[in-house]
Amino acid sequence: MAEIRPFRALRYDPAKVELERVLAPVYDVVTPEERVRFWERDPHNAVRLELTKSVAEEASTDYSEVAQTLAAWRGAGVLRFDAEAALYALRQRFSAPGGGTLERTGFFCALKLEDYAKRIVRPHERTLSGPKADRLKILRASRTNLSAVFLLYEDPDGKLDALLEQALAAGEPQRARDAGGVEQALVAVRDANAIAEVERFLASRPLVIADGHHRYETALAYQAERRAAADASGARSEAESSKPSEVERDGADHIFVYLANAYAAGSLLLPIHRLLVRTPAPSDARWSELARAGWSQRTVPAASPEQVEAALREALAPHTGAPAFAADDGRGQLRVFWKPASAGDLSIEVFHREIVVGFFGLDEDAVRSGALAFPKAAQEAAREVRAGRGTLALYLNPLRPEDVFRVTAAGSTLPQKSTFFYPKLPTGLLFRSLDEP
Repeated sequence: MAEIRPFRALRYDPAKVELERVLAPVYDVVTPEERVRFWERDPHNAVRLELTKSVAEEASTDYSEVAQTLAAWRGAGVLRFDAEAALYALRQRFSAPGGGTLERTGFFCALKLEDYAKRIVRPHERTLSGPKADRLKILRASRTNLSAVFLLYEDPDGKLDALLEQALAAGEPQRARDAGGVEQALVAVRDANAIAEVERFLASRPLVIADGHHRYETALAYQAERRAAADASGARSEAESSKPSEVERDGADHIFVYLANAYAAGSLLLPIHRLLVRTPAPSDARWSELARAGWSQRTVPAASPEQVEAALREALAPHTGAPAFAADDGRGQLRVFWKPASAGDLSIEVFHREIVVGFFGLDEDAVRSGALAFPKAAQEAAREVRAGRGTLALYLNPLRPEDVFRVTAAGSTLPQKSTFFYPKLPTGLLFRSLDEP
């Protein structure tokens, strides 16, 4: 089902730059303060390709300066194309949120763009038009995939994991530590048999977008533009129709992606918590109303933000897979709620329907207007409540990989901010030019 191919990466020359200084977080998690810091960290930092230096410049820019920067860096030899096409295996070693060290191994490749209707590439969330318009401007200007779309495949037996580990062991990885402390080890895979095995494995499997929905849909929009332009240039003769189209030749039929096994130990699917910004915390009497809807309740102590994670592991984690959440008003105790799982309903869907909308009365308009914040770390949410920047933190369990694949297989999407796939991919390890030689 999924068609992948190797490509000639455009990447930094380690003789010209220190890789750790030019890596940047993926653009959509960079705060306004961080973008200035990364701009100033190194004159060749990858953030200069993804973002304007100030947020105020975004609306008016056409990103022509990105094309100029890419040309200048290539001219100076700071960026260069690899001599041969390859898949690129990546091992990320990182500290797990609950303690200990984990590794995630995946690989970069070029993926043939497919419309969602074909069910080959499947989204798990809805997108917004504003970010896509911005990303389309930068793709038109740069004709380069600057950051990879992150997708998951199902490989519970770890067949590809073993192949990738062999490639990493046999090669001489390029290493760097990103700004979040994640250790990156990257190696090119050019063995034809290994590439063919990966292609065969994925040909029978769908892919689910973990991170990068806006970038994927932007690439589809750009592909459509290129096809329309090719059609407008005149009908192709029968002889020409057997040759690669203009869209295929210019690379717009493929996109730069990173693929990882959803079932590998290092593929962390973390929850995104909720923080009520304006809605008052319920009274004891109000909380007791949830019992009539089948919710059980208990309390556990958690006086400080540092105690919250341990309390959640003890009281909330045992209810993974069933509707459950913990509420924290900052007064030293967590209220933990759970109810039996029902067939066909995901825990996050029940939580959103019965708690966010039903209990607190927050519809989509309220959420869009800022009634909810979405902290990725429980400690962060706990600190916000205790500092008075929120009224109530609502902590969730993570979804399971099979939950995400089940929802997307049915053609559905998850509620907003349901998943946080960790760790993120840094920008700058590789780029993919649509004009790859």
